[in-house]
Amino acid sequence: MKENMLAMNKKNFLGTVCAALAFAAVASACGDGTTRSTGWEFSRNMYDPIGYNPDQPNENFKNKQTAQTPPAHTNPVGFVRFEYANTLEDYERAGREVTNPLAVTKANLADGQALFNTYCAVCHGPEGKGDGSITKDREITDSRGTRKLENFPNPPSYHKTDAASSSRGGLMSDLTDGKIYHTIYYGHNSMGSHASQLSPDERWKVVMYVHELQKK
Repeated sequence: MKENMLAMNKKNFLGTVCAALAFAAVASACGDGTTRSTGWEFSRNMYDPIGYNPDQPNENFKNKQTAQTPPAHTNPVGFVRFEYANTLEDYERAGREVTNPLAVTKANLADGQALFNTYCAVCHGPEGKGDGSITKDREITDSRGTRKLENFPNPPSYHKTDAASSSRGGLMSDLTDGKIYHTIYYGHNSMGSHASQLSPDERWKVVMYVHELQKK
């Protein structure tokens, strides 16, 4: 009888301890209502980042900065350096020295056409005649009423039959790989640089498609 009573007391004690621990865990997880604390957290290392943020101090480097200047003469992954300056002289030099490394295939031409229509046709027009949508009369209607939008100047046509001249000399239909690529990379006149919008391969596909437009 005495042994049964001791066993029951042990069970009651253990049950009470377990209930108290469970209550404490629930209460601590709920917070105190005055802070945004979630109480006890399980496995913080599962969701706290181990890596440093770029703007965090970092004792691993002499200058105590996480973001470091890349070593000289190194390129980011996927970056292809274009060793020609934004000058007329290097534009002409690129025209003589630079050629398209991609093969002329149906797939590359289709990609070039899609990229041209996305990034270039708004000014140059879908057929490369220099009659893009922003060169035409347009208007917008909003809460302030209806008003006309600014027209951009028409770029010269690429077509051989139009015999349009480039502002840097020569016919648009005679532009070479290097000259077109240089213009895409740096921009010219009203056209801004597209180096950030198009990867090197994408630029070359656009160059390839422009040559198709020059044949018209």
